[in-house]
Amino acid sequence: MADARAIYPDLSTRPANLAREAASLVGLRRWVSRYAPMVASDGTDGLIADITGVAHLFGGEAELQDDLHARIERAGLTALSAIADTRGAAYALARHGGGIIPEGALAKGTAHLPVSALRIDHATADGLGRVGLSRIGDLIAQPRAPLGRRFGAFLLLRLDQLLGYQPEPVSAGTEPPHFGVRMTLPEPIGLQSDVMAGLARLLDRLCATLALHHQGARRLRLELRRVDHGTAQVEIGLARPMRDPARIAALFSKGVDEVDAGFGIDAMRLSAPVTEPMPPEQTGSGPAQRHQDDLADLVSRLGNRIGFDHVLRLAPSDSKIPERSFHMTAAAWSEPVAAPLRRGPLRPATLFLSEPVTHASGNPPVRFRWRRMEFTTLRAHGPERITPEWWFDDPAWRSGLRDYWRIETREGPRLWLFHTPQAPDWRVQGEFV
Repeated sequence: MADARAIYPDLSTRPANLAREAASLVGLRRWVSRYAPMVASDGTDGLIADITGVAHLFGGEAELQDDLHARIERAGLTALSAIADTRGAAYALARHGGGIIPEGALAKGTAHLPVSALRIDHATADGLGRVGLSRIGDLIAQPRAPLGRRFGAFLLLRLDQLLGYQPEPVSAGTEPPHFGVRMTLPEPIGLQSDVMAGLARLLDRLCATLALHHQGARRLRLELRRVDHGTAQVEIGLARPMRDPARIAALFSKGVDEVDAGFGIDAMRLSAPVTEPMPPEQTGSGPAQRHQDDLADLVSRLGNRIGFDHVLRLAPSDSKIPERSFHMTAAAWSEPVAAPLRRGPLRPATLFLSEPVTHASGNPPVRFRWRRMEFTTLRAHGPERITPEWWFDDPAWRSGLRDYWRIETREGPRLWLFHTPQAPDWRVQGEFV
């Protein structure tokens, strides 16, 4: 890229998005099925289609190719294509200018192509070039036994596949399941109860398809088509994979109630654009199962209102520093984790940023003032010494190690106080239940 910018300073570049490129190739593969019943991906940038018995429907191979290129150009894409008797010959020609090789003329039609078009590795192609075999036609004229001994059997296999001596059929991969159902209504509807009744029917069908493929929905989209050709859309997210029609329908109720039905809705479409694996599992109706379901429903409702990234839960972290012993994570994208068993002094139930203590006397303090209240120490347990983590530059811990005390006061509160040996000040950082 540096050389390219030196030649053309105004060159516009951007990072490659491999995921979107792969998705675009999948969509293009479905579109190319208009020309052939068997279409498969060929690497990361190509498609291979078996058009045997199809070309006459377009008036011939040349007419089929012209129609293909005309439609691709209208879509704003640039592509090269080739038609040949074998997959290997079509691959080679498509990546070196394109065209059509007449039937029975494979050797002649590919003789001018470089040996790298045979889908061989760079080392083999360089070795062939060093001995003067730079074109496929040069290989065809050579004895096979010496080629196999020097460059391996794989070279002969690729040559035989190109010339049609070894079969290489097109094997189209299975299409991913489509999780979407639709319903056309004989008469327009507009009441929320009618829309929810139609949604219930769609959910039954969609959840049955999800169960068949052991999938659970994480996002669902309901599209409503009005008689004036307008559309309304209601989309919900789920805190965990789900395929329970009754629980999902309850989450749609608020969105459906806000839909403007106009002169009526005559078609409905329900899809699950985001799914996750959900294998069969043993379920029950005990309190634990009901608690998990209720919690998932609560997170789903809150997430659809304020955003799933704003519904958080605490998760334990591997750190001795009190304020680093936990972190916040989105509840919808994480599982609850039990706090690890911990030995040693108790930790407070409520932890906050340290606050200063005034009028402290003694070590630990016998009397002190905090939040404008006077406290008298009844019992004191400690100290628990915690040293800073040297690999983190935390300004709050630059003063050095801390000695923590559990203080039971005569007034009732049980506080977590600390001080550093380098500084006489006392501070409060937590409160016990």
